[in-house]
Amino acid sequence: MADMADFSEFKFTYEGSTRPVYVQGSGPAVVLLHELPGMIPQCVDLGRSIARAGFTVFLPLLFGKPNQPFDSPPTAGEVAQTLGFAVRLCISREFYCFAKREASPITEWLRALCREAYARCDRRGVGVIGMCLTGGFALPLMVDEVIMAPVLSQPSLPFPVTSEHKAALGLSPATLEQAKQRAREGVSPLGFRFTNDNTCPAERFHTLRREFGDAIELIEIDSSPGNAHHIPENAHSVLTVHFVDQPDHPTRQARDRLLAFLQERLC
Repeated sequence: MADMADFSEFKFTYEGSTRPVYVQGSGPAVVLLHELPGMIPQCVDLGRSIARAGFTVFLPLLFGKPNQPFDSPPTAGEVAQTLGFAVRLCISREFYCFAKREASPITEWLRALCREAYARCDRRGVGVIGMCLTGGFALPLMVDEVIMAPVLSQPSLPFPVTSEHKAALGLSPATLEQAKQRAREGVSPLGFRFTNDNTCPAERFHTLRREFGDAIELIEIDSSPGNAHHIPENAHSVLTVHFVDQPDHPTRQARDRLLAFLQERLC
């Protein structure tokens, strides 16, 4: 397990649910939500880069262990572990993995954490970054007035088991309307995905474009066969596992845009 000594830790409780939260940096608050299979080292490194850019980053541990290594490509054991997590999440009361028009209940705990982060940092507002399993959580969270910089990276819920699930956003019509109103008021979201990613299907980004129009910024990175940057066809995690730290690489440009977006909205 990689070292977390450069982070402080506190336990956050809301409505009887308690989880550890790891914190680093100073400045406006950014809540970084890890993906499946957990808070992998690449996610922790992303948190460090956000802190270095002048923010206070909050990493809540939603499941698993902090800094749990995960290889690319994954080992057989890691695949089995991830499948085990996925099965448990599918029957969890906190994650709605297949609900097309309802947000996961854990977003209420996360909303409370965002308000705690806002109170601790006392700045303009809070950024929230969801990835993969948590990618779409920025939408129900952005209806809260403290959220000023919502980011959706490869939003994967609901799991794309049918054509309707592929296009769904995983939140109620009422919440969608609230999110769209905030976007029209200037709190427009930022989103990322790889073009060949079936876990975050193109249909989902089509829905986002239809619903939000010009009030959302969506960046799709070419991962088609034979693409210019040799990005694997199965690439999924734009900001972590499949991130390449080279100035001309699309994933580095995506991370640079993320940091600029946070600066624009929070500083």
